[in-house]
Amino acid sequence: MEITTDMIKSLREETSAGVMDCKKALEEAKGDLSAAISLLREKGIANVAKKTDRATNEGIIESYIHGNSKVGAMVELVCETDFVARMEEFKELAHNLAMQVAAMNPQYLDEEEIEDKSANNDELLLMKQAFIKDSSKNISDLVTDLASKVGENIKVRRFSRFELGN
Repeated sequence: MEITTDMIKSLREETSAGVMDCKKALEEAKGDLSAAISLLREKGIANVAKKTDRATNEGIIESYIHGNSKVGAMVELVCETDFVARMEEFKELAHNLAMQVAAMNPQYLDEEEIEDKSANNDELLLMKQAFIKDSSKNISDLVTDLASKVGENIKVRRFSRFELGN
C-alpha cells in the first residue's frame, strides 16, 4: 500500500510524532492508522523509559480548589526544560492531576512510598488510579503519553490534598 502525505499528516496530528516516524509506522502497519498509532505509542513508551534518569529541574506547581471551597489539592509536576513547562498540554496535565488528587484522595504517589508492601492497594496510589475524566487510562498513562509526545522526562514529584475540617 502506498503511504500518502495525507495519511502521514493525519497520523502526525493524532500523535504529534515526527514525519519520518509517522511514515515508518504507517509502512510497518501497512497503512492501518490505528495500528500505526499503537506502534508509535509502543516506541514512545520505550523512548520514555530511556529518559527516566534525566534531571527534572523545571516544571510547575498547580492547585485546584473544588467548587464548594472545602477540598483543594496541589501538585508539583516536573520536566527537563522550561520550554515544556510552559506548554499548554503540560499545564493541562498538571491541572488534571490536581483535580484527580482532590477527587480521589490518593495516599501515596507510587509503590516506592509504601513501607508495608503487603498493604498495596492501587486506589491509594496516584499513579495507578483510573483517570477521573477517562477511566480507560490511568495517571501513569497520562504522564507517559505526554512525556512521549514532548520527548522529555516528566514526573509527578509530590502532591498534597486539603479538606476543610480534616
